[in-house]
Amino acid sequence: MVMHSSSRPAQSAAEVLHARYASRLPASLEKLAGPEHGVVELPLHVAWSGLRAYDLDRPRLRMGLYRTFLTEGQHEDLVTLLNHDLLLAHWPVLRTLVSRHVRQVWEEAFPELAEAGSVAA
Repeated sequence: MVMHSSSRPAQSAAEVLHARYASRLPASLEKLAGPEHGVVELPLHVAWSGLRAYDLDRPRLRMGLYRTFLTEGQHEDLVTLLNHDLLLAHWPVLRTLVSRHVRQVWEEAFPELAEAGSVAA
């Protein structure tokens, strides 16, 4: 076990990622009040290069947008740009497009996502 100078054990990369993603979560899925239709433009701190505008009415773009926000979005991005109903409806596929760490954090915090994912499995 690696010890820091403060005599605390060093966190593993998995623990660091888990804490990072958990700190961004909304209090509940109902707090996700983003749009269901139309074009969403990603803020620069989320997409610093490449595609920045996503049409929610195009399934492939919608999945790309949600994957990006789940991975890179800050708390405020999540609650203002993700939609509760869309996230729940698309979680069975989205959970396969994000890292294990993102999936675990969201499913631990929101059992309804874990349930939706297990129904599709």
